[in-house]
Amino acid sequence: MPSNQNVQAALALIDSDNTKILGLHVGKHQNVQPGQYVPRADAQSPPELSFNELDSSKAYLLVALDIDAPFPSFTALGPILHWIQPNIKTTESTILGTGAPFVVNYIGPAPPPGSSPHRYIFFLYEQPADFDASKYAPPGGKKLSNWYRMRYDLDAWAAEIGLGSVVAANYFTSN
Repeated sequence: MPSNQNVQAALALIDSDNTKILGLHVGKHQNVQPGQYVPRADAQSPPELSFNELDSSKAYLLVALDIDAPFPSFTALGPILHWIQPNIKTTESTILGTGAPFVVNYIGPAPPPGSSPHRYIFFLYEQPADFDASKYAPPGGKKLSNWYRMRYDLDAWAAEIGLGSVVAANYFTSN
């Protein structure tokens, strides 16, 4: 079972320092606040990201997880990996550019029928200088199957690739 230390650190960061809240623009929902409800239909495309305090000489990496799968009261399959996007850079505005190929393609919210809303959390990290995205991405840019997304151990992967602390985070709820 994943230890979820990165999840706890990100939630604590959101609660303790509002300057570390990652800007999320999800569908028609601009400036999503932590915990804001976003209908499933509005979140099927990757969100636009923004953050003011990044070093333009560095690359960043984003990870998104559903931390309440399959049900908030029964998380035996969670967390579920929803996206890994490397090589995020600042642009002329505060919008973050995500033009590089994904490591894991984005999938939108899809809680099972009858579930209460799930939390979809987005973690922004400084990308390690020697990170090789092709080592972790499915070959040929293929999409990752759901089987490999369940019970995702972000803490183990973060240790493996040398991720530091969460730079910024945010989450929305959806069902």
